[in-house]
Amino acid sequence: MTITSAEYDLWIRRFHPAPDAKVRLLCLPHAGGSASFYFPVSAALAPEIEVLAVQYPGRQDRRSEPSIGTVAELADQVYRALGELDDKPLALFGHSMGAVLGFELARRLEADGRPAAVLFASGRRGPGTHRAEFVHQRDDDGLVAELKSLSGTNTALLGDEEILRMILPAIRNDYRAIETYQRPEGGPLSSPVVVLIGDDDPKSTVEEAKAWAEETTGEFSLRVFPGGHFYLATQQQAVLGEITDRLRALAG
Repeated sequence: MTITSAEYDLWIRRFHPAPDAKVRLLCLPHAGGSASFYFPVSAALAPEIEVLAVQYPGRQDRRSEPSIGTVAELADQVYRALGELDDKPLALFGHSMGAVLGFELARRLEADGRPAAVLFASGRRGPGTHRAEFVHQRDDDGLVAELKSLSGTNTALLGDEEILRMILPAIRNDYRAIETYQRPEGGPLSSPVVVLIGDDDPKSTVEEAKAWAEETTGEFSLRVFPGGHFYLATQQQAVLGEITDRLRALAG
């Protein structure tokens, strides 16, 4: 699968190049999120671990591009953008919608004979679980209320109507994609799955998070942190420690 460097750069951001790192971590944002959400992760882990972050269409420097309508199609596009990037172990970290996208990407990598070294699934219940959610059908005020309740977007941005007009279509599209997602047929991954979740997350109970165990024949572990959906903002050092320990073991 050959892609151009321009296509790669459109999707994949490398904030802190680490050519000597022995392992890569590909980070997948939450609904409405962007690659820059993972800038602090990249800064903290480089140069020991090379961190890549995915930039979805419809936001920031890609805001003029149409958003992608389904998780499956988004996974196809990210998979294509990665090309033949297989010179070192590749781990995946996804938060919320990004966790499901990571699962779908891991399925594609495994089908290609290069399974992910580990999938970190953060702030999301297992892909086979279901809730009837319709946030994407709310009006703009309802969508903003959801964002505020999850504390995932800077409140200063939420108060700027011009910025909101730019980002709400992408956020609504992401919510539609994840709320209409259904796990496709197919067996579990062979990759290890590490689930990270806040103990007060309105988007997933601990029991729902345990359902990720059904998605792998490899090692499964669950770690529960204090906090809500964006627990990783207040538990950053502990989360980075968990990631680093796992990836150091991979690097040998």
